[in-house]
Amino acid sequence: MNKSVYGFLLAVFSLGLYNYGICQEAVKIKRISSPIEFDGIPDEPAWETLDLFPLTMHRPNFGNQPSEKSEVRIGYDDEFLWVGASLFMADASKIFAATKKRDEMLFGYDAFGIVLDTYNDNENALAFYTAPTGLRTDYTIFNDATGGFGPGGPGGMNISWNTFWDVKTTRDDNGWYVEMRIPFSSLKFKPENDVATMGLIITRNISANTETDTYPVIDPRYGFMSTNKPSLAQTIEIEGARPSKPLYVAPYVLGGFSRDWSLNEMETGYVMEDNPEYNAGIDIKYNINSNLTLDLTGNTDFAQVEADDQQVNLTRYSLFFPEKRMFFQERSSLFDFRLGGFTDNLFYSRNIGLSRGQPIRIYGGARLVGRFGKWDMGFLDMQTAEHEETPGENFGVVRMRRQVINPNSYVGGIFTSRIGMNGNHNFAYGIDGIFRLFGDDYLIVKLAQSYDDQVDSKLSSLDPSFLLVNWERRSEEGFAYNLNYTYSGQNFQPGIGFIMRGGVQGINGQLLYGWIPGEQSRLFNYNVNVRAERYTRLEDGNLEAMQISPGFEINTKKDIHAEISLEIQKEGVLFDFDLSDSITITAGEYLFTGVEGRIGTSDSKRISVRGDIYGGQFYDGRRIGFEAETNFNFSSSFILSPGYEFNNLHFPDRATNTSLNIHSVNMKAQYMLSTKLSATILVQYVNTEDEFIGNFRLRYNPREGIDFYLVYNDYRPIIKRSSIPELPQFFNKTILVKYTHTFIL
Repeated sequence: MNKSVYGFLLAVFSLGLYNYGICQEAVKIKRISSPIEFDGIPDEPAWETLDLFPLTMHRPNFGNQPSEKSEVRIGYDDEFLWVGASLFMADASKIFAATKKRDEMLFGYDAFGIVLDTYNDNENALAFYTAPTGLRTDYTIFNDATGGFGPGGPGGMNISWNTFWDVKTTRDDNGWYVEMRIPFSSLKFKPENDVATMGLIITRNISANTETDTYPVIDPRYGFMSTNKPSLAQTIEIEGARPSKPLYVAPYVLGGFSRDWSLNEMETGYVMEDNPEYNAGIDIKYNINSNLTLDLTGNTDFAQVEADDQQVNLTRYSLFFPEKRMFFQERSSLFDFRLGGFTDNLFYSRNIGLSRGQPIRIYGGARLVGRFGKWDMGFLDMQTAEHEETPGENFGVVRMRRQVINPNSYVGGIFTSRIGMNGNHNFAYGIDGIFRLFGDDYLIVKLAQSYDDQVDSKLSSLDPSFLLVNWERRSEEGFAYNLNYTYSGQNFQPGIGFIMRGGVQGINGQLLYGWIPGEQSRLFNYNVNVRAERYTRLEDGNLEAMQISPGFEINTKKDIHAEISLEIQKEGVLFDFDLSDSITITAGEYLFTGVEGRIGTSDSKRISVRGDIYGGQFYDGRRIGFEAETNFNFSSSFILSPGYEFNNLHFPDRATNTSLNIHSVNMKAQYMLSTKLSATILVQYVNTEDEFIGNFRLRYNPREGIDFYLVYNDYRPIIKRSSIPELPQFFNKTILVKYTHTFIL
């Protein structure tokens, strides 16, 4: 290693140490002195002995006193962390109780919750939220809640995670009230000298005033996700917290029936096939200690009870779908090794148990996650069955990370393996580091390589290698930036990973200057920004893609969001690709320009709208398109969400097939009889596929760990009489019943 590299590493280390800062004084949580009746009314004498946590307005006017009074207290006993809140309203009729759905995201609704950084690592946390209806929303936070918005929701959040905890709420003419109890066995933490040190954020949303109040004081310059950032949490101490070590045993049974119509080998007609569905299996979870969890699974059920949304793809790259299967949710962020962008990752769990969209039986597996000393460690191993041309395969992942230099810096490594029973094998490894240098500036470095026995490449070359260097300033006030260099080798093929665009190198980034104008303005914040990227292919050195997008973005204090940008793109298409059966983009270089706009209204209203619009050039033609989604909150029991996307593509210089209209329609209806019983209907249609997809799901969840599902899927063509061979009335109909019961031993 030459002197310049040593000098660079020494500079990073020195900057990190210099900016370590002064340790935050911890707030001691008091032990509860007498029993609490868990009824949603925090009026027992035990609550009065606990300290109040004062809230401060986060938005719309940062630093002001809240518009409504809140009394929040936190305590603990031998088994639970208790949270009590009296959330007063001068006019209680303005409380917006919009939903009873489990895991509803409550950004614009009346809501109350806490975020716990249980390891006090300033990067990962658990969130527990509720609403006046008494619903439960829980999710995990990772990467300090950074990453923007991508498939599956906000970056840095896993909204599919669930754990054991309870909440009860009540209402009267003075406001609404909350009692939460969270078992210590659901909080992974590592006490030292019998003291558990954690980070705490408390949040209250008041929808009538488009207001968010927090403890501690959280500066909105850190963006929309700032109230979920563990790095901004208040340090707390809990003395003598000793979680129990329950054994969770969750057997399941599944039964149903499926009828499929598929083309025969000669493709002259469709053949019907009936398939009875029945299965049983078991999941076991054991908390070895307060910070180490072992999961075992046998004959794992990975049936999708929640349908994937259809997506219109006008690019030449693969679509990414987020993981929704429950086995992968526990501390899933530990296995995260992002390779740039929203989706690329060295470990993409949907490669396990799925092949070309079809489920493959998983015989079983094990996962161990937790903290060993100063190291966060995760281990996962799973074995799948043979399926058609896909052999049985073993999947393995090992991940390690630890804090270095200062509380916001980490280094780590990952190793993945995919071994087929036919002898094929693929291995990948990576090392990564994230370093807080000074202020809000972070440096991220990642290096990875893969080895596949079907690919002729040497580990000593760059062909199977990946490199990422990123420098960013995490702020939305003043000058901020995010600058990124990526190298993805031609033979870099991680067997359990997802890469949208490989065999390229290039730069991308964003420059931003933002303002938070203050109390006298109707605007909450606004910014001007420029996004840009340029990638070249390693194969021939020619352009893969280039884009420059200057833009302007505003957010009002009424929670209306709007942005507009100019899109200047240049695409180097190496191979022809199809947009539809009739429209093909041929190989070549294309320069095109367009304008894109986006607007969204507040979720705190009975009707909310989000929309996108695009107009301009598109390869060798033109594109005009828009997308709109509307939420109708008729009551806390019924929500209707229709959506429509339209794209008109016109290629006037072509002799034939000069235009294409794409219509995508979806409708989601949710009926919630209570927080325990709900039904959802989802219908989707895209005219270019001429296929209709319908999904009905009934869920009964009387308590965490007990779930009954009734699922009906309908997948059918839109009948065309001229089709040869003649299409069947449907391609698939499936009805499934699934019951899971968790025994706590």
